[in-house]
Amino acid sequence: MLWTQPRAGAERARGRQPRRVVRVGAAIAFVGLGLAVWAFAPVQLPPPGVVFRAEPGSSFRAVARELQRRGVVRSSVALEILARLRGADRRVRAGDYQFEGTVWPKEVLQELQSVAATLRLVTVREGLPAREVVQVLAAAGLGGVDVFECVARSPELLADLDMPRTGLEGYLYPDTYAIPLGTRPEDVLRLLVHRFYSAVRRLDEERIGLGLSLHEMVTLASLIEKETGRDSERPLISAVFHNRLRIGMPLQSDPTAVYGKNRPPGPVTAEEVQSASPYNTYLRPGLPPGPICNPGLASLEAAVRPAAVDYLYFVARADGTHEFSRTYEEHRRAVARQRRARDGA
Repeated sequence: MLWTQPRAGAERARGRQPRRVVRVGAAIAFVGLGLAVWAFAPVQLPPPGVVFRAEPGSSFRAVARELQRRGVVRSSVALEILARLRGADRRVRAGDYQFEGTVWPKEVLQELQSVAATLRLVTVREGLPAREVVQVLAAAGLGGVDVFECVARSPELLADLDMPRTGLEGYLYPDTYAIPLGTRPEDVLRLLVHRFYSAVRRLDEERIGLGLSLHEMVTLASLIEKETGRDSERPLISAVFHNRLRIGMPLQSDPTAVYGKNRPPGPVTAEEVQSASPYNTYLRPGLPPGPICNPGLASLEAAVRPAAVDYLYFVARADGTHEFSRTYEEHRRAVARQRRARDGA
């Protein structure tokens, strides 16, 4: 058999090949390490953070992908890997979660597994009376209606929150809240009242300039809230009430005549206008003893920023807007016009 010696060039090529493989492998490993560091790095969320809802029956993969889409984690795959390593990829509790500030993937995972971290996203609409706010809170699973009503009447809570004798009505601020399950009903109500104080603090200077107490401002705002749903009309409605208060004219606000009555929606009747309620501004001069609902910020602002007009009357149009008048004779003609319009004449 004839043996031949390998050529020197081939020998050098074989010697370089392992080193090239090592370098490529090291580069891949470096890139992979960089990606892993990036994927598991924290995320800085902009204020006010992100409220996320995990629907009942959602898979962990679906939740992880949605969290990536919302910017809570950098990589849904990284969150899934972390969950599998910890045996937590099957334990997502349905509910609302709030993430804010600097968030690490491991913290996100802890939140998704925590009973205490599960939130309820609750929206309190403008214009709801306190009894309906309580029903909204109860429907969100934060406590029973009876419990909330009992707590809302607690002398200790009312004193601690510096509430007037009429109670929490008007001070349960309309907003969207992310409230942890298990929060005590009294603390839920505290949250709404504290949100109110935070929102109205900036109106203090204007309120004091008009000679209104905080309670008078909230009461007036509640009437404005119930009289119109149009932001453009709120300063006009406010002006009518301010003008009437200045000359000692009864406010004659329909919603005050039916406040506290368990009745279906609809026009106020002549009998209700004559009802002997302390809130009925047809029979009693000035503002009612307290708010008749929980007004939103637009109505609170309108209460201290009435339009510079001399209107004393308004009547509703069929489309929900109002026609304003300066004199009773103008008002009578406006009422007649709106009746004809409603009757199709």
